[in-house]
Formats: sequence, C-alpha cells, structure tokens
Amino acid sequence: MEMEDKIVAVIGLGYVGLPLAAAFGKVRKTIGFDIDNARVEELRSGHDHTLELAEDELRSITNISFTCDREQLKEARIYIVTVPTPVDQANRPDMTPLIRASETVGKVLKKDDLVIYESTVYPGATEEVCVPVLERVSGLKFNTDFFCGYSPERINPGDKVHRLQTIVKVTSGSTPDTAEDVDRLYRQIVAAGTHKASSIRVAEAAKVIENTQRDVNIALMNELSLIFHLLDIDTMEVLEASGTKWNFLPFRPGLVGGHCIGVDPYYLTHKAQEVGYHPEVILAGRRINDSIGAFVAGKAVKMMLQRKLPVANGKVIVLGLTFKEDCPDVRNTKVVDIVRGLEDYGIAVDIYDPWIDIEEARHEYGLACLRELPSFSDYSAVIVAVGHSQFRTLGIDGIRALTMSGAPVLDVKSIFPREATDWRL
Repeated sequence: MEMEDKIVAVIGLGYVGLPLAAAFGKVRKTIGFDIDNARVEELRSGHDHTLELAEDELRSITNISFTCDREQLKEARIYIVTVPTPVDQANRPDMTPLIRASETVGKVLKKDDLVIYESTVYPGATEEVCVPVLERVSGLKFNTDFFCGYSPERINPGDKVHRLQTIVKVTSGSTPDTAEDVDRLYRQIVAAGTHKASSIRVAEAAKVIENTQRDVNIALMNELSLIFHLLDIDTMEVLEASGTKWNFLPFRPGLVGGHCIGVDPYYLTHKAQEVGYHPEVILAGRRINDSIGAFVAGKAVKMMLQRKLPVANGKVIVLGLTFKEDCPDVRNTKVVDIVRGLEDYGIAVDIYDPWIDIEEARHEYGLACLRELPSFSDYSAVIVAVGHSQFRTLGIDGIRALTMSGAPVLDVKSIFPREATDWRL
C-alpha cells in the first residue's frame, strides 16, 4: 500500500505509545488513542506525567490529535497497538489488553488497512491471538483484506540517550510486501535505521529474548551476591575486579521489576511449556530475582537485631519506590517486596520517593508514601532501594541523619562506597 499519506493511529499512549505517536506526528497526520480519558486530557493540555516528553516538545507537535473516541479512528489506515502485556498473579500472560485493543481496531478496520503490534508477546501471538480477533470483529480476511506487522518496542523509560529515534527498530510483516511497507514506515522516524526480520514470529522472539537475556544475567549476579555475602566478600569489589577483563559482561545484582525484564520471560516460558518444553534456566533466574526483595528485608531485620534496635515496634524508611532510578514508573516495582517483607516482622515502614505520583502508589499498592523527607527522625534502619540522583545528592550523611544512633544504612543499588554504608547488595 502507499504509505506516505496514510493517517497513523497509535492505540495506547503510555511510555511506548506516546513517544511513537509524537514521532509520527512530526512527519504525518497522527491520532493518539487511549481509553483513559484523564490521560487524553492531560496530553491535550500539553503535559505528560511519564516525563517521556517535555511540555515544549509535546506542545510543538501540531499534526497530532489525542482522543478517547473510537469513531475518530476510522480516519486512519495504519493502526499501531502499544498496549501493555502484563502477567497475572500466577505469572501467566494476560492478553486481555491486547485482545481489547484488537477488538477496538477491528471495529474500524477497512479493506487494505495495516495493523502493527508493538506490545511484547510470545512467538506466534500476533497471528494466533490478535489476527483472529481482527477477523472476527471486522468481518475481513487476513492477508487478503487487511495485513499485519510486528515491530517490538524498545523504549527504556527515563533514558534520555537511548530514544525511539536512536535505537535500531526491528520490523516485520505478514507478507513480503507488507514487511517492506512496515520497514519503510518506521524508517521515516527512526534515524538509527531498521532491521527487517524474515517473519512476525522471528520479530516477536527477538523482542522476548532481549529482556530474558538480561533477566538471566542479573539472576546470575544476584546468586553470586548471595554466595559472596555468606563468604563475607563485597560483591561490587569482586565485579570491579572482574570487570578489568575485556570480555566480562557488566551486569550487577539488584531488584528486577518494571514492565519488561521482570515480565517478558514469562511470555517465553509460557509458550515453551505449551509446546512441551520445560525451561529450567529461565525460570530458575526468575525465582532468584523474585527472591531478592525478601532477602533485603531479612538482612535489614538481622542487622537491627544484632544492634539491639527495635524491630516489632520499630520504624524503617525505604528510599525509592520506582522500578529504576530517575524515572516515575512504579509498574511491577520489586521495592514493594522489601516493604512487605519488613511489614511481616511488624515493622512500620515509611516510603519516600521524589519521582512518584503518590496517589498512583496508593492506588496500585495501597502504600501511603511521604511527600517529603522528615527533617530528623529515629528510624531503626534506612534502605536505599533506588539510585535516584536526589539520594546521591543527599549523601550518606544526610541519609544517616534520618536514623537513631547505630542504625544501619542498607544500599541496595550500591550508589555509595562500601565504607560509607553498613551493607550493600
């Protein structure tokens, strides 16, 4: 199909969809669609609470409209779906947002339209789950009346260096001509270029293993950290020494949360088990990474007991709630595991994070976070859970000022030197 003058509609305006809609809005007419009316109104006013786009950048894009009205989607001929793909409480893929988005697109789909998915899925999901929904709702036939592509998102929330335009974009299509159309479309907005995969399934697999690889490598670092703590060896010193070799990979231990690394591996393991293979390394890595929050909480309690500080009626402050530093994203944050672990011991936990939306934290996790740091306090321990720049600026002396005499400071992200804190992961 001729791509140059076709209107693009982006379905889902979160961390992935908004930068994508903005990029297309600079080169062609674009519709940004979201079911959240508050989000649409926010964007219309020129504000983005995810901080992916600055207000001046958002206001400067004149060729884009934001809407909750499905009828307006009928103007588009290219639909790009960027909704989240979470897991449920049993760590099974929850395809509900993707199915609902496909139903929305199906209701406005026309002959010769193109539907591209960017949401992370297991290999085969686009054609096995999404396409049947499009066919059923639209009454059109796949690869005859409409066509599909898959181009996995590679957005890194909070990263101002690795942006949509500077990261090579993997593309694919349901036919050779469609694959070329999809590739040509993304070349309009991605300065770093594209990589055209041979099939949608290959592109889906490429995405899901990117974060699986990181998850497994971090799990190895976390397991090494658990071992080194038993040997009374500082893990970061070991990694710094090993890092002097040219081919040593610079992974570090830590909490593994967020919408990608802590979730995507379950999509791959789900599909693997469906076809009769039980993945051992990937699931072992997941178990290790999911145990780290409880391990940190247990370490804090042990140190408080050793120093004869109050536990059952004690207070601990946790600094940071987001899943990564200098970013407001609290999705699937594993800091919550630390908080729950401390609460299991009867400890009162305060949480302070200068980046978060306090109401969002309350809604998502039932946590009442502090709006500002107390000027002085008597906490039995401080856990620096996220490496925000504000905590680095506060410094170890400012952090110790929050505690009673002898209270430990635990540095999960190792943002301070070893000798400055009492423990670091």
